Amino acid sequence: MELSILNLLLVLLVAWVAGLVSSRFGYPAVLGELLAGIILGPPLLGWLSGGEALSVLAEVGILLMMLYIGMEIDPRELTRASKGGLLAALGGFITPFVLCYLLVIWTGESMLTGIFVGIAAGITSLATKSRILVDLKLLDTRIAHVMMAGALIADTLSLIIFATVMGVVEAGTVDLAETGLVLFQALGFFAVAVAFGMTVLPRLGRLIQGFGRTATFTFVLLIGLLYAELAELAGMHGILGAFLAGLLLREKVFGRSLAKELMDVVRHASIGFLAPVFFVTAGFAVTLDVVSTSPGLLFGLIGLAMVGKIVGTMLFYSLTGFGWREGLTLGAGMNGRGAVEIIIAQIGLSMNIISQEIFSILVFMAIATTATVPLLLKWCVDWLQRRGELVRSDDDRKGVLILGAGPTARRLGVTLAQSQPVWIVDQNPDQCALAEAEGLEVVRGNTLDEEVLSEAHASEARHVIAMTRNGEVNVLAAQLAKTEFLVPEIHVLDSGGLEGHKTLLEHIGGTTAFGGTVNLSDWDYLVDHSEIEQFGIPIAPGLSTESNFDKLQRGQQTLPLAVRRGKEHLPFHSGLQLQKEDRLVVLQLAQPEASTYDRFDWLVSQSPIVDVDGSLSLEGLFTMATESMAQRLDMDQDRLANLFHDREASSSTVLLPGLALPHVSVDGSGKFELFIVRCRDGIQFSQQDHRVYAAFVLASSSDERTFHLRTLSAIAQIIQGSDFERNWLSAPDENSLRELLLRAKRRRLPAEAEPQRSPSGA
Repeated sequence: MELSILNLLLVLLVAWVAGLVSSRFGYPAVLGELLAGIILGPPLLGWLSGGEALSVLAEVGILLMMLYIGMEIDPRELTRASKGGLLAALGGFITPFVLCYLLVIWTGESMLTGIFVGIAAGITSLATKSRILVDLKLLDTRIAHVMMAGALIADTLSLIIFATVMGVVEAGTVDLAETGLVLFQALGFFAVAVAFGMTVLPRLGRLIQGFGRTATFTFVLLIGLLYAELAELAGMHGILGAFLAGLLLREKVFGRSLAKELMDVVRHASIGFLAPVFFVTAGFAVTLDVVSTSPGLLFGLIGLAMVGKIVGTMLFYSLTGFGWREGLTLGAGMNGRGAVEIIIAQIGLSMNIISQEIFSILVFMAIATTATVPLLLKWCVDWLQRRGELVRSDDDRKGVLILGAGPTARRLGVTLAQSQPVWIVDQNPDQCALAEAEGLEVVRGNTLDEEVLSEAHASEARHVIAMTRNGEVNVLAAQLAKTEFLVPEIHVLDSGGLEGHKTLLEHIGGTTAFGGTVNLSDWDYLVDHSEIEQFGIPIAPGLSTESNFDKLQRGQQTLPLAVRRGKEHLPFHSGLQLQKEDRLVVLQLAQPEASTYDRFDWLVSQSPIVDVDGSLSLEGLFTMATESMAQRLDMDQDRLANLFHDREASSSTVLLPGLALPHVSVDGSGKFELFIVRCRDGIQFSQQDHRVYAAFVLASSSDERTFHLRTLSAIAQIIQGSDFERNWLSAPDENSLRELLLRAKRRRLPAEAEPQRSPSGA
């Protein structure tokens, strides 16, 4: 066996050119390759010829192509349109199978020939559908998912029946016992292959990855060939084994990114090199005499295959309740045969199960039916669009994936979970545990990991809300959800820290979560440590979501979480189209009742609070405090500072570890000032004392002695809280510190009139 390099070069050249021309006119490349083999090969011009070496390359090519088709198919697509896809597949397979089988038997051919023709007529080309759906921009429609699921089921069913027939042919008999043995061998092969693929392959895949990309690609080829050989040993053809290997070599073996990369490499090696050799040389075996010698059988089989596929799909799919017009459109789209049909026909010819005449008819069937798909499908889709019946598959997606499990995200998740599934992703184990405790479904992991998002049902979710505290991570995760999982609605938190937020959202087709800029750290703190009220309010009529958001910010702190529309709860975002009957579900900081708001609360609400990131000396503390107090107390700053130093020198004002209450008495009447400091790295009061993280600096006149004591008592009660120190140090800013003091549990005295300031401001 000698390989003619020139002949291989010419075959690849014409396959490449013919494929490009075919694709340019909107048809799959395989159609051009077949026609090139017929026109330039022995059937017509005879410029190209086959040979044993080319046959070997062609056989390897179909094994690699079936491996690629298996890797391309996501078995989970079956669940997305399982009922419709199953009915469409059964109707589109059984009807043309029976019609074409009966016609072949009627013409005097054998039962095996009839079965082979029936299988070929029932096949739906998956690769052809993918290309046409992309060209017509239909990938996001219900018919696309049903069509792909139907094609997968039909092709798999065809291959199983084909494998059974192959076993019977190999056995040379149709004896029931022998047929039972064939079926037992087939089931045994499937059981062993799937078990090995689900348990051993993932471990081997993780091990092999450490040896580099080349070794991993070689491993994929070895597994494909191993499964092909096992299928042969089980009495089936190797293409079924290669196809099954592809189904199992997915992200669970290599991870989503690497699996996709390997799939692309296998695709290039098969469709870009070896598979075209198969399809061009398959054209060599066609005889054009069939047009004149058997025109009735030729046009009869093509006609019955087309009518059976379209009408059968329509009738069976009508049982779903989605209407006969959608079923007719599916039938038109699934009418194309292609690669798998040619492969099965070629195998049947090589085993003398079908004649060259029947083989030629099957090739013409593949060409004719595939050529009609773009025209018929486009006509039917336009028809559905004019009637308003083209359903985008986004309407079938349901659920919200929230990236981040902080307090605000959990509150949002619980709200949305009232009407739809909600999944949450976060790396923090404590936050994940809290989310699970609130009844939410949680996946712990990196939001930028495709496997984590896949586990978190990103392929099923309608919404993704990216609301971690890292703006860049939010955008990257949102883009990943959009491009890899085709999530239709993407909402990204705008915390104000990421430049070009709106531009980035336009690039990925997303919207702003909550409708505007939100300080997530503040809200997480408030939800976790304060009294937050959640309630529904009417929308502002005639205003957009951004305008409603802006209106809510003019009063007290309010965050729009969701929109309640009938029984539904929808995420509130900048792209949401509000309706008159909608009600906003908002979070709002609860206000204390008037009867519990005493003079100390008023003092805290008016007093300056300073948050120091680093450390602070005692001198620095008193300088800051006296700068703030001196003018309002009508005192010289240096004299006031000396009073504090003298008081501290006489006895330390550090009452507890971490807390100090420097306080002095000043001249005059009706004077009372409070200055509050949070120092994250601590204030050093003396060599003996612990560092102070909370300092309450007081200055009052002698007539305010009673309130002075009440203030000290109030502070003492506040700091007794078991979680005060943790909350004090974790509060994000001065406003949160003030809210912490105002919301703290303590004994409140009856409300007093707010003190009147003197003209000096005292």
